[in-house]
Amino acid sequence: MIATMKNLVKRYGDTMALDHLDLNVVQGEILGLLGPNGAGKTTAIRSLAGLIPVDSGDIQVFGKKQHINNIDIKREMGLVTQEITVFSDLSARENLRYFGQIYGLKGADLESNVDRVLAFVGLTEHAKKRPKKFSGGMQRRLNIGCALVHRPKLLIMDEPTVGIDPQSRNHILESVKKIAEEGTTVIYTTHYMEEVQAICSRIAIMDTGRVIAEGSLEELVGRIQHEDTIRMIALTPSDALTDEIRAISGVKSVAVNGNNYCIVSGADSGNLNRIMEIAMRHGGIGNISADKATLEDVFLTLTGRSLRDGEEGA
Repeated sequence: MIATMKNLVKRYGDTMALDHLDLNVVQGEILGLLGPNGAGKTTAIRSLAGLIPVDSGDIQVFGKKQHINNIDIKREMGLVTQEITVFSDLSARENLRYFGQIYGLKGADLESNVDRVLAFVGLTEHAKKRPKKFSGGMQRRLNIGCALVHRPKLLIMDEPTVGIDPQSRNHILESVKKIAEEGTTVIYTTHYMEEVQAICSRIAIMDTGRVIAEGSLEELVGRIQHEDTIRMIALTPSDALTDEIRAISGVKSVAVNGNNYCIVSGADSGNLNRIMEIAMRHGGIGNISADKATLEDVFLTLTGRSLRDGEEGA
């Protein structure tokens, strides 16, 4: 294991952000960390990075105990935050030099790493430009480069593709795969399920401050292969409709987002017809279908919420 988090507890006043969290990070993997609003993902990775203390529990990184003053561990890690953390008045090259020096690089080693990262993130031709003139996608790529300039053993990426165009998102996802191929372990948090499915070798789902499921994509989806996922657009959604569907024998979960219903039911239960009958009595149906299980279905089954419900909290 390159990192372990055992029995972590972190409170913010009366809010329990981490509730006896256990999580292992395997060397060489891309670990996707998923969770709905307020699940504790950001608190978990900030604790792992040594940016905030925990109330109790143990964090080990590279075989050493992590704490907020452990500079040796931090120099072997890279952190890509949700916020752009580059300096707008420095050029792309100057930003990379600055962060490289923070991590202890100097001289020819510093310059060669800066050149390498500029090429890696596709900014060589823009090295002398200031990021305030960059597009959002270019700023994100420079932000990632600043976390990579020292060749970290462990890279933590917290929502690295927020608010960027599809082309830049694809560039970042391909870059993450290359980073892992070159030997860096990656922890990747996102609100985009398709990103996790595209790049992650293992997935951990968090809710209410703890990991509630983990495994490969195939292993997680396999947990509900014996279930049907029924998607329905209700013309007149209501609490009464929702409650009546939940009361059907064999229905395991009902997630509602506006007019959209996602219902998980036992396979071959015949509940599709029952749900249609109930919905017709409550105002009618715009559309209804039964689909094969997906990672999104696993997430809904476990948390009762969509991954993109609201913005990320603690």
